[in-house]
Amino acid sequence: MSEYDPQALQAKWQQRWEEQDTYRASDDPADPRERRYMLDMFPYPSGDLHMGHGEVFAIGDVVARYWMQKGYNVLHPIGWDSFGLPAENAAIKRNAHPAEWTYANIETQATSFRRYGISFDWSRRLHTSDPDYYHWNQWLFIRFFERGLAYRKGGLVNWCPNDQTVLANEQVVAGKCERCGADVIRRELTQWYFKITEYAQRLLDDMEQLVGWPERLLTMQRNWIGRSEGADVLFEVEGREEPVHVYTTRPDTLFGATFFVVAADAALADEIVTDAQRPAFEAYRAEVARLSDIERLATDKEKTGVFLGRHAINPVNGERIPVWAADYVLSDYGHGAIMAVPAHDQRDLDFARRFDLPVKVVVHTGLADPGETGEATPGEGMLVNSGPLDGLSKAEGIARIIEILQAEGRGTGAVNFRLRDWLLSRQRYWGTPIPIIHCPDCGEVPVPDEQLPVTLPDLRGEALAPKGVAPLASAAEWVNVECPKCSGPARRDTDTMDTFVDSSWYFLRYCSPGYADGPFDPEQVRKWGPIDQYVGGIEHAVLHLLYSRFFTKVLHDMGMVGFTEPFLRMLNQGQVINGGKAMSKSLGNGVDLGRQIDDFGVDAVRLTMIFAGPPEDDIDWADVSPAASQKFLARALRVMSEVTSEPGAAFEGGDAELRKVTHHTIDEVTKLVEGQRFNVAVARMMELTSATRKAIDSGPGAADPAVREAAETLAVTLSLVAPYTAEEGWERLGRTGSVAFAGWPTADPALLVQDSVTCVVQVAGKVRDRLEVSPDITEEDLRALALGSEKVAPYLRGAPRKVIVRAPKLVNIVP
Repeated sequence: MSEYDPQALQAKWQQRWEEQDTYRASDDPADPRERRYMLDMFPYPSGDLHMGHGEVFAIGDVVARYWMQKGYNVLHPIGWDSFGLPAENAAIKRNAHPAEWTYANIETQATSFRRYGISFDWSRRLHTSDPDYYHWNQWLFIRFFERGLAYRKGGLVNWCPNDQTVLANEQVVAGKCERCGADVIRRELTQWYFKITEYAQRLLDDMEQLVGWPERLLTMQRNWIGRSEGADVLFEVEGREEPVHVYTTRPDTLFGATFFVVAADAALADEIVTDAQRPAFEAYRAEVARLSDIERLATDKEKTGVFLGRHAINPVNGERIPVWAADYVLSDYGHGAIMAVPAHDQRDLDFARRFDLPVKVVVHTGLADPGETGEATPGEGMLVNSGPLDGLSKAEGIARIIEILQAEGRGTGAVNFRLRDWLLSRQRYWGTPIPIIHCPDCGEVPVPDEQLPVTLPDLRGEALAPKGVAPLASAAEWVNVECPKCSGPARRDTDTMDTFVDSSWYFLRYCSPGYADGPFDPEQVRKWGPIDQYVGGIEHAVLHLLYSRFFTKVLHDMGMVGFTEPFLRMLNQGQVINGGKAMSKSLGNGVDLGRQIDDFGVDAVRLTMIFAGPPEDDIDWADVSPAASQKFLARALRVMSEVTSEPGAAFEGGDAELRKVTHHTIDEVTKLVEGQRFNVAVARMMELTSATRKAIDSGPGAADPAVREAAETLAVTLSLVAPYTAEEGWERLGRTGSVAFAGWPTADPALLVQDSVTCVVQVAGKVRDRLEVSPDITEEDLRALALGSEKVAPYLRGAPRKVIVRAPKLVNIVP
């Protein structure tokens, strides 16, 4: 350990990498290397790097460095997602400007990233809060607006009373603000939206391209998009000229609809309620406004509602059914109204029992009558009490009722999506200003391209405090402008964009960060994109990834990119926890990344992160040992330092057994890295280190060419996880140039052939013998050898009941 000084190695090699710009990707069209694009989800500058950063960036760097060793021209950029509420809240607290906190934190993180030895191309660094970046947010917004994909409308929105801003549906988790945890309420506001629903089907269909994504992540995306097939049914409502559209996935149960429910906060309820019922309705609607969507949909909540004084007409049998307003129907589901079939839907049944409404069975499932048991029967069965549908199955009934509805003009087959349009306007300051001017004569007018970017006015401190309206509204000189069309008095839009807009296309900007004629150079994106490997947390499965996929499809339709999916492969890392729990100040179990690096060195921390388990698993820092990693790295560096043969000599003629170990290591580590089993790859590097140490100490010695081959293999493979140690070892081996580009070794097939394999023989699950056998031994011969073993015989009493043979490595005998 006295020879291993991680801090000295870090200072030496960090300076050299910076001086030589070691990891800069080449845009030279004459460069013959195949291009690869490795991307980590970019960080938010909320402070210095933490343990989670330590894990995810170590994982991504394994992939990037492996590709470099394989001879690819690798783009591995870094930037900062630097707009957002934490900076604004910090500015209010400090009576400062958000930029001061933001850019100070960025510099802190940048210094830590350089220390951490990640193979970033620093020449492509970007910050989304720079005007030369958010200029193109605004340019893209205007292009979306021109295509009808950005629009403004009024309606009920999610409102965070703490942050004083609206939230997209995706930013509400269990009824709370995804960022601050406050209970979200519903508010009537006019807001900007992106029409992501226009791409809902394509977002589903194109998932066939995502063969490199974890199935769990794909399932989350499918569920959020939520495609369902059913029917749009027209119900006449007394006192209303236009029929009401109701979407249902079970039109076969129409004959069982015994009442009609409208969302209490839907405009339809306010329109059709009778004068006599209005006071009760107004009081109920105010009560519902205080509930979150999660509370409204809770299955264990007592059902509430109010009769609206109207009846609807069931289109299949002409029955008059009462119309109620209730909280368990949401205004943005379908058309904000449902037909209630209480026998076959538990929420409808609970409501019917609460208000003594009829229950009619129309699907015979073999279960007891729901009206008596209180248990709805939503499953499949034969249709009954349904006129022309009697005796049909669910699928047959759906097809038949749609035919009838279409023939009578009372409905049609339909597809519905859970996905709603992306609400993107925010009532806060530290974000991209929306580039629209509101003119009383011309309406909504985009800011002309030549006037972009619309930069933020200088607001700070108390001027940023949330007041229920956007802080930008107070900047009168900024707000009041001439209309670009008529030159009359007009006002700028005072909302800013959701920061997920920034991150929906940043990966394209990395391809040409200095490009001035558009958000990115389409030719460079053609050469680098799409991203070959993306690494980041599963928590972004719905938000960021869905929005990025949407943006990419729009840009494809605009002719700006040649692909429809941005990320070919996804790798989601687990969390770094401590003592079985997430790290937190309140629990006092936090671990400081910087302190760990000070104590053990960057390479030991990175190695520990990678060796702890598969990338997708959580790492419990209480169960790992960076001190042990440091000791291993010291051993590995000593091995590389003690080699005495000259570099460049042929390896043939060296120790045969060590050469086999080396080439088996090459073969296995290659497969393990490509299969993203990085922890097992590290284990193989450790085994190679031990084998090389043994060869030096008690074998052919440090001058043997096989020892050099093993040590050089160790340096190259170790460079993926411990770059400082690997660079130093490579230099001590007499090699020039960075080990990062040494070239990945190739296993010699002749040295991979095994003369024998160790077969474990178990009796009743316990190991009783180990046999050296041919790799090609048959199951029959291996069975005979195992049963004939002298070490096995004492544990057998007569013929065994069962012998399980897995040639050539295992025999399990059940006596």
